[in-house]
Amino acid sequence: MIGRRRKRKLLIQRITGISILVVFLLGLYVLAANTKLNKVKIICSNNYEITTMTSKTKVSEILEDNHIVVLPEEKVEPGLDTEISQGITIKISNKSEEEKVVETAQTTTVISEEEIKNAYSAIIEKIVVVEEAIPYETITKDISNSSEETTDRVLKQGKDGKKEVTYKIKYQNEVEIERTKISEVVIEEPVNKVVQVKAKASSRSSETRTATTNPTQNSSSSLASKVEGKTPTVRTMNISAYTASTCGKSAGSKGYGITSSGARATAYYTIAAGKAYPVGTIIYIPYFQNKPNGGWFVVQDRGGAISNNRIDVYMNTYNECINFGRRNLECYIYQ
Repeated sequence: MIGRRRKRKLLIQRITGISILVVFLLGLYVLAANTKLNKVKIICSNNYEITTMTSKTKVSEILEDNHIVVLPEEKVEPGLDTEISQGITIKISNKSEEEKVVETAQTTTVISEEEIKNAYSAIIEKIVVVEEAIPYETITKDISNSSEETTDRVLKQGKDGKKEVTYKIKYQNEVEIERTKISEVVIEEPVNKVVQVKAKASSRSSETRTATTNPTQNSSSSLASKVEGKTPTVRTMNISAYTASTCGKSAGSKGYGITSSGARATAYYTIAAGKAYPVGTIIYIPYFQNKPNGGWFVVQDRGGAISNNRIDVYMNTYNECINFGRRNLECYIYQ
């Protein structure tokens, strides 16, 4: 009698276990059936096409999953907040001039009568001679194979040179609007700094390392939000500044202030960089963290004198560029 009860109890336990397993497997099947994958084609502004399978249904989430950053001068069709369906095509293209004008009009404040009058003020040209510094270079003398024990010693101090640069400057309402270099004469050649080291040292500007901290965690910048979760590489780069009047075009002419990407250059936002950094690359420079952009920039421009170890930051005026000069600064690069 006792043996029959035990057999019945074991049978009930087995039936219960099998029932739970069946319910669990059915749940997994239903979950998999409800997770629908959509085939989506993405056409970028440079006509590069991507076809992807995704469970996302929102355009912005699909672009984010495929690491695609939409630049301010670009538009997305359908819109970023649109919910998509099977077989949809997402197209990224450059905004037309009319769309840019409409956006500008929507964000432009009312212009006063005085501002309109100032816009038609006479343009005055002046020939100005400016004395500028010629930065010296640092030369490293390697003594790895020498018996000398003294290392890291400065053998010769460096000294900046001098040059006289003649500019034709245009002013309107006493504000500089254009500067054209006419000529330059070297007054004093720079003296290079010579440093003795025990081992060969690579230029600091070429050293690359992985960041130990991620600045996106403490930033409210829209550019920072686009690279949140990514780990940047850190490189010390040689940085100078430029403005529209130094690019060889006259104010008001076609293409004045327009970058090689087609976007209009924006102060403390636009960077000109070498081909190693594709247009759209986001770079954080801690030195500028107190500026309106919080130190966040995007590569939008190129330049004949720009190398992969050097970048140019766009600024509003020539005087800002001169005051900034040239500096070696730490850069967080998101690629």
